[in-house]
Amino acid sequence: MDTNDLEFFFNEMQPEEQSPDLLPPEEVRFISIKAEQVMDDGFKRFRLYLETTSFLEKPHIELVLIDENGKELATASIIEPIQRKNVITMHLKNGQTGSFTLNARIFYPEVCESDRKNIEFTIV
Repeated sequence: MDTNDLEFFFNEMQPEEQSPDLLPPEEVRFISIKAEQVMDDGFKRFRLYLETTSFLEKPHIELVLIDENGKELATASIIEPIQRKNVITMHLKNGQTGSFTLNARIFYPEVCESDRKNIEFTIV
């Protein structure tokens, strides 16, 4: 086996093996979104665990972090992820704590918005 063969590790990249569970853009959805505070002595930060349904075409994912006063604090974009499960770390400026809302959306530029979810979480 060739260990440089990415298709071994990322079977979703094999278009010739499209299984029936690969969904078209308008049917792609979030399965779960979870925020988890990173507990260490450094900057205030949290990890986002994102899972989507299987997709036929790679989506875009946009994340917007809002504080309890409705102020936008941060944004992140994941452009054409190759996997259904993604983990990213976001940092909070000035060590902010409190309640936050994360607005997440899956979309395909110039095609459609597939799904939108909001989650609330607290950083202490």
